[in-house]
Amino acid sequence: MSERRSAFGVRNYRELVAWQVSFALARRIYEITEAFPRNEMFGLTSQLRRAAVSIPSNLAEGAGRSTRKEFAHFVTMARGSLNEMETQVLLAKELGFVQGADDLALDIERLFALLNGLRNSLNAQRITQNDHG
Repeated sequence: MSERRSAFGVRNYRELVAWQVSFALARRIYEITEAFPRNEMFGLTSQLRRAAVSIPSNLAEGAGRSTRKEFAHFVTMARGSLNEMETQVLLAKELGFVQGADDLALDIERLFALLNGLRNSLNAQRITQNDHG
């Protein structure tokens, strides 16, 4: 792999803590949905997996963009996917599909905080750059 760094100082999107946490969360969602009823394969299982995969995918795509504004946009999209995933997890719990995953809410909250911090940092850096040239 190349040693080039993006305009954001990241050599590789995999260095982002938010990407690492979201990737681990997506993997966990896949494991949890393995136990869902088979008749949910094309329903909630598919929706949950798609939303979970979308989060690290948006971060990876955003990190490859050329401006902080574009990257911040993809972080916002990742946050939207996280909201979608959280809603689907809540529904799955209500339907009795998820047991013993109480710490999932903590993982989701941690990821919200990481995404908000990353987005705020990108926006602050963009504003500072615009102010200074």
